[in-house]
Formats: sequence, C-alpha cells, structure tokens
Amino acid sequence: MSTKIASQEMKALHFNPRKPAMTTGDRVVGAVSHTALTIWSLIVILPLLWTFMSSFKTSSEIFASPFALPSQWRFDNYVRAWSEAGIGSYFLNSVIVVGSALVIVMVLGAMCAYVLARYVFFGSKAIYYLMLAGLTFPIFLAMVPLFFVMKRIGLLNTLPGLTLVYVGFALPFTVFFLFSFFKSLPHEITEAAALDGAGEWRTFFQVMLPMAKPGLASVAIFNFLGLWNQFLIPVAINAAGPRVLSQGLAAFAGQMGYAVDFGALFAAVTVTVVPVLIVYIIFQRQLQGSVSQGTSK
Repeated sequence: MSTKIASQEMKALHFNPRKPAMTTGDRVVGAVSHTALTIWSLIVILPLLWTFMSSFKTSSEIFASPFALPSQWRFDNYVRAWSEAGIGSYFLNSVIVVGSALVIVMVLGAMCAYVLARYVFFGSKAIYYLMLAGLTFPIFLAMVPLFFVMKRIGLLNTLPGLTLVYVGFALPFTVFFLFSFFKSLPHEITEAAALDGAGEWRTFFQVMLPMAKPGLASVAIFNFLGLWNQFLIPVAINAAGPRVLSQGLAAFAGQMGYAVDFGALFAAVTVTVVPVLIVYIIFQRQLQGSVSQGTSK
C-alpha cells in the first residue's frame, strides 16, 4: 500500500499541466512575427543567392537574364578572380591580419575585462570609463593622428602595423562586452580554486575563462565581422602596403573602368562572404549559451 502511494506521489510530482490555450492576440502576434522574420530572411538570403549564381555567369548573361540559373557553371570566374585579380594574396593577407588581431585582442581583452570586473584598485573605474570612451569616439576622427603615429614608429603600410591598429580598434568593445560576463561569475568559485592551490594565472585560464566561453564566442564573432569587413582603416593606414581583401575588391572593381568582369567580381565577393558564414556556422551554438551554462559545467 505504501509503495502504491509513493508511486502516485512521484507521478504527481512529474505531472506537467497542459499549456494554456492560445488567445487571438497571441495568434496575431505570432503571425506578424513569423511574417516579419520571413520577409527579413528573404531580404538577407536572396541577394546572397543571386551573388552566388552570378559568380558562375558571364557579364553578358548577368545583364541578359540576371535572375536565371547559369547556362553553364563557369568555375573559371573563380580562377580569374583568385589568380589574375590577386584575390588569393589579398585573402591570405586578410587571414593573417584578422587572425592575428583576433587572437591578440581576445587574450588582452579577456584579461583586462577580468581584472576590471573582479579586482578593485586605484584607477580601475577610470580605466573602464576610458574603455567606454573608446567606443564612442568616431574612428574617422582618429585617422590623421593615427597615420602620423604609425609613420613615426615605422609601421605605416605594413601588415604588423595594420594588425596593431585592428587590436586597438577592437579592444574597447571586447572589454566592454566581457566585463559583465566576468562580473556575474560567483566569487565562491574563485575562492574554491584558491583553496585548491590555484594561483591567479591558473584560476583565470583554467577556471574563469572556460566559464565565460559563450561570451568569448559572441565577442569573437562580432570582432571577426568588424575586422574582416573593415575598409576605412586599411585605406588610411595601409594604402601603399600589401592589400587586404576589402582593398583588393575595391581596386579590382575600379581598375577595369567600364569593362568590368562581373562574373569574376561576384566570384571575388563570394570568396569574401564565405569565411563569415563558416565562422558563424561554427560558433552559432556558442551564441545560444549563457554564463550560467558555463558555470554548471
């Protein structure tokens, strides 16, 4: 008898009541939301598909039937864009600059945000507010003084100089974004790590940093998008140096005058867009995480 009563109590504990019925207002909001999301998805996806299809056409096919499928899938457009237009070397330069800047800014930004969020010392608030001020400062106002600074230190028109500028450009946002993640982590975890004999460096790299993994993934994607598509900084700081992809695309489109090879141009644009899609696909699950999920692990 007692066993039967206990089983009934367990069923009652695991009983899930039915969800309340949807009202007319809920249906209207859901329909409007789905319609808006569908329209927005079409606005984003259709130009990408059109660019991808146009990358396999000739210029005459693009003007004659812009929305039709290619009569022949011309992969030679990619060959011309990669070799003749120099997109291959520009792509490699972008990977080196953006990859190096991203690694440096993520390490420095995470360390700076952790110290500002977890430690109280003289000037910590001033440093944090200076970081916030860096977010509000328009980048084009810094181009002239930045040009002379890079020229004075001998890094003008060089890839290391461009990497350094990218790090300075992305550091304030990285610190601002990760500050709240490290601020919300419980101090008991730090105390437990200290009791286990972990020092400050080990606590940061082996305990706190993995717990902020969702935030690191999010800010890494944002920084990658901002640096990969950056055009103003390379034009101002690296005008006469090895070109990155954004500079190469602009030069490729402008050097032909009126005789633009649109097939090769769209192929070059596709090469530019694909890395962004790959990075998002890799890190999209991390964007759905939270600090609480990282803590529970």
